[in-house]
Order: sequence, then structure tokens, then C-alpha cells
Amino acid sequence: MFHVGGARSALYNWAVARQSGGVFVLRIEDTDAARNKPEWIDGIVNALAAIGIHGEDTAFEGPYFQSHNAARHSEAAQELYAAGKAYYCDCTREQLKERTRSEHLGYDGFCRDRGLAFEEGRALRFRTPDEGETVVVDLIRGEPAFPNNAIEDFVIARGDGSPVFLIANVVDDVDEGITQVIRGDEHLSNTPKQQLLWEALGAQPPVWAHLPVIVNEKRQKLSKRRDKVALEDYLAEGFLPEAMVNYLMLLGWGPGDDQEILPYEELEARFRIEDVGTSPAFFDVKKLTAFNGDYIRALAPERFAAVCAPWLVAPYAPWQPEAFDRAVLEKVAPLAQTRIALLSEITSYVDFLFLDEPVEDEASWSKAMKAGARDVLRDARVELAAVADWQADDLKAVLLAVGEKHGLKLGKAQAPIRVAVTGRTIGLPLFESMELLGRDRVLARLDAATTKPAAQA
Repeated sequence: MFHVGGARSALYNWAVARQSGGVFVLRIEDTDAARNKPEWIDGIVNALAAIGIHGEDTAFEGPYFQSHNAARHSEAAQELYAAGKAYYCDCTREQLKERTRSEHLGYDGFCRDRGLAFEEGRALRFRTPDEGETVVVDLIRGEPAFPNNAIEDFVIARGDGSPVFLIANVVDDVDEGITQVIRGDEHLSNTPKQQLLWEALGAQPPVWAHLPVIVNEKRQKLSKRRDKVALEDYLAEGFLPEAMVNYLMLLGWGPGDDQEILPYEELEARFRIEDVGTSPAFFDVKKLTAFNGDYIRALAPERFAAVCAPWLVAPYAPWQPEAFDRAVLEKVAPLAQTRIALLSEITSYVDFLFLDEPVEDEASWSKAMKAGARDVLRDARVELAAVADWQADDLKAVLLAVGEKHGLKLGKAQAPIRVAVTGRTIGLPLFESMELLGRDRVLARLDAATTKPAAQA
């Protein structure tokens, strides 16, 4: 699944690439066969497309596959060996532990000057400079410096000769002409090793930018083990892609004023990677939900009906397909849009329009059908049957009069009517709903409600 942190990183890369007339490169780093399946690749491509990053834009290239470049990775590792910048090592973990008397210290350089040639089981290690420091020029973090004597001689090829990810990543970056790497700050600790490899291969290192970590409400790093982190899960719950994009762009960066709800085009134009902060960014689901509600309310009724479509068919919709009327949904859209914050909520708001009978929500029935409810239902049924013009305003006038007759304010008088008609105490505006439902269906539901045990008080 596509982590929301990865989605934010992708959006920042996308904005920088488009601003500069550059190219966003999608590379699938698939050298680990156990973690590589075709459907997962499709998931990445589809998730990126959902937030507007796709191959139809000239700023997009890929997907490229790291596994296709395996021969070049091996060649680069051997170039470093031939130049004396790498050496073979036959040390085992147990031997290293015995020499250092620790499980936590890095490699001690034992094989540096032994002049070993390749044999099965011997790893190839990069010869880290003994002196000086590696300075990482980072657009967000400044220029952190890493003493070279604190960087172990790290492995670049395994005992079977296969290159490790670290050198494969650098070689691909060099060969693909990568000039900027924008990623999460958990990768900062690997950066000096990668930069040393860039320099050893005779290439100019890219511009780095390490983004602040994303945390949950407990200020813990967002983790798939305890948090909902998959972009697909949020989209499946009814968050609009454009709302997700807007919110993710603001996780660590802001446009510099009080505006937050902005179209992507404006966010992209105003985005500056140098202005991204270093403090952890709080992934506030409540704020994201509020963003989503704002975006839903801004949709045209036709567009709203279209994006609600997945939740208006099986298995979400409890009605038969032939009962659904798109025209009715578009009419009710302006009413529903003001009440829902997630597209998935639409089903329970409109189900009464497409079901033969409303859902039986026992909690709603027991709450609304208090003493005297049967009399209110019967009187309302008589008066509504006589309404000449079945319009919301006229229906409201009838319920006002019925309420006055029973000494009830409109809210109390309409409660049993709402439950009888829609099945719930909370929902769309009652009178507009009754207008859409039609006279015959409303009267039939009032008749049915008077016979239910809960309405006999």
C-alpha cells in the first residue's frame, strides 16, 4: 500500500520537477524479489495517478525497474574495486564480534590491506576515507557534516557478488541524471554513504532535501503497525484525491498566509522546498476530514453525484440497482453536500430515496416514537394527503400546524415523521426529502409507521 508519507514526498518532488521544467522519475526498486509483486507495482502507479502524478504529463518518466540495471550495478562495484576504492572481506559476524567485543560496533577495517581477491562468500566493502568529513548540502537541513572516521567501510556487494541496494540506488541515480533527491529524513543517515559513492564514481552528488517526519496525535512516527497510513485506505473511505493532495502539501510547508484550501495549481506555483520546516508534521485526521468536507461542498451537483458513485452500488448500497435514480441524487446533492465530510457517508443519507421501505433503525424509532407519536402521525397523514401542491414549503406549513395542534414545536412534531419517512432521526432536510420522495410513498410510509409497535404509545 502507498504510505501517505510517500505520497507527500512524491507531491513535493512533482512540484519541484514541474516548477523547474524537469522530470519526475518513478523508479521501482525491485531487487528484493520477496518484496516485489506485479500487483504492488500497479498499486504504486495507480496511487500516484490518483493524486495527479501520471505518465500523461510530460514531467513524468517511468516506471523504470532497478532489476533491469543489475549488470551496470555490478560493473560499477568492480570499477570501485579496480580503482582501489573497495576491497574484499571474508570476516564473519562472529569474528567481528570477537575482535570488537561488541554486537553494536561497525566494521573495524580488518581486511583493508589484506589484498583479498573475489571468492564466493567474500563481500566487497567500500573504502571510506580515513580523514575529513562528508558535508551533505541539504535544502531543508542546512549542511550537516559527518566525520568520515565514524562511517564504517560498508558493504557494496554481497558474498555471492550481487550488489546491495545502496550502490544500486546511486548508480541508477547517476545513470538517470537525477539532480535532486527529496525524501523522508529517515534516509538522512544513509546520505553520507551515498554521497561518498557518487564522488567515488566521479559524479556530482544531487541536491538533497530531507523532509520532516510525519507523526500521529501522540507525536509518534506514523507507522503502518498502529496507524492508518495507506493512501488507498483514505480514498476508499471517501476522501477526495484533491483534498488529500491539498492536505499532504501542507504537512511541513505552508504558503505563508492564512490560506489553506487552495487548488493544486496554486500550491505548486507557491511551493518552495527551501521553506519546508524541520519540525515533525502532525497528521491530523480531523483536520483532513474538515478539508474533505470543504472540498465536497464546493463540488457541482453533477460532479458530486459522479464521485459518490462507488458508494451507490453493491456492496455499499442496500437497494437494487434498478431502484437507483441518478437524477434524484443530483437533485438531493446540494442538501447532502452540506452534511457529509466523507463520500462514504452518502449511502445512509440517501438510502430512503431508493428503498421500498426505510431502514429500521431501532434506536431512532425508540427515540422519536414517544407518547402521542401515533396521533401526530395520523393527523399529519390526513393533512398531508390534502396538500394541493407537494412542495417543501407547503409540507412544512402542514407540520407546523399539526405541531401547534398537539402543543409541539416543529422539531418535536417532525421527529416521528422523519423516522417514519427516512428511518432515522438525523439526515437530510425533511421537507425537501419528502418532496423528492413523492406524495404516495410518503403517505404509505406514514400508514406503515402507525402500525409499528413503537408508535402505539
